[in-house]
Amino acid sequence: MVGTNGSKFPAIRKHLQENIANVYKDMDISFDAYPQGDSINPEAYKEAIDKLSPGDAVIIFTPDSTHYPIALYAIEHGLHVLVTKPAVQLLHHHVELIEAAKKHNVVCFVEHHKRFDPVYSDAKARAATLGEFNFFSAWMSQPKSQLETFRAWAGKDSDISYYLSSHHIDIHCWIMQDKAVPTRVMASAATGIATSEPYNCVPQTEDTITLLVDWQSLSSSKHKGTAVYTASWTAPLKSGVHTNQHWYYMAEKGEINVDQAHRGYDVVHDDTGKAWYNPFYMKYSPSESGHFDGQRAYGYVSIEKFVDAARSVNAGLTQPGDYDKHNLPTIANTVLTTAILHAGRISLDEKRPVSIKREGNRWVLE
Repeated sequence: MVGTNGSKFPAIRKHLQENIANVYKDMDISFDAYPQGDSINPEAYKEAIDKLSPGDAVIIFTPDSTHYPIALYAIEHGLHVLVTKPAVQLLHHHVELIEAAKKHNVVCFVEHHKRFDPVYSDAKARAATLGEFNFFSAWMSQPKSQLETFRAWAGKDSDISYYLSSHHIDIHCWIMQDKAVPTRVMASAATGIATSEPYNCVPQTEDTITLLVDWQSLSSSKHKGTAVYTASWTAPLKSGVHTNQHWYYMAEKGEINVDQAHRGYDVVHDDTGKAWYNPFYMKYSPSESGHFDGQRAYGYVSIEKFVDAARSVNAGLTQPGDYDKHNLPTIANTVLTTAILHAGRISLDEKRPVSIKREGNRWVLE
């Protein structure tokens, strides 16, 4: 396990002991820590990666701004990579990772776990029967308490659009794959809560970010669509869900509504009130025998798919490029998600619309 501050690992080991080893039978929570002791080293990942062998795998769940250098270093050392969303913050970095993964013949996936939610994957299949795309709207929010959790980087190294809207932008891009492409992005933001008491985030921190995106059909020049992606980390504290999220898709022959936050399963407790749970993402309760029982949850499946792909490539059964054809969230299949997010950031900073275009085999922003 790699971090930047070795003094944090005792608390991490305690957390793993209390929440994993003490909850499930036969769970090994041992790990080698980098950096060691109480040292601080932002590049400790290099020492850890240097100890691995080509064909090994790394999983990157770090602040958004660090994804690119860590992923590139791992890929260049012949390692398979799973990186959390957003893959990177800049479009040209995404393109470079695509090229590096191809050059070094390794698997590189983005951990877009919502693709493995049975509702989302079924909705994608049904969307294909509804004709030309017309309108998409997605909303995703987390409570204001998240500003305490993310104060160290909120507004400095990343924003709420990268952090949350990356989920449903990817879902929409996935639905639209080979059917339509984004052409223009205009962003708008609400401010004032994150930068006030008691959160006091840096002045440039947005509360809520909305991206308005134009889409062009690839099969019909007269069919254009629009999409609105909104994300916020200033939602109410006691809404009953940690992440409120839903999306709407309309096409020429029908529509789809998905409420991901409310799955028809709620629990009321005298002390905390009503809460909605989603064991479809991860089932934390143990099995009848006391073992971990989350293997069917889509949060688990997302990681399992990556591990299976890496093992298959290592065994010579498949090639990394094969997975680009399987609707999986490979680094190549997720480039337009980064294009939209990056364009949104430019639009906010420069207060202008940003175009997305293809030049040869590369996507570029203008």
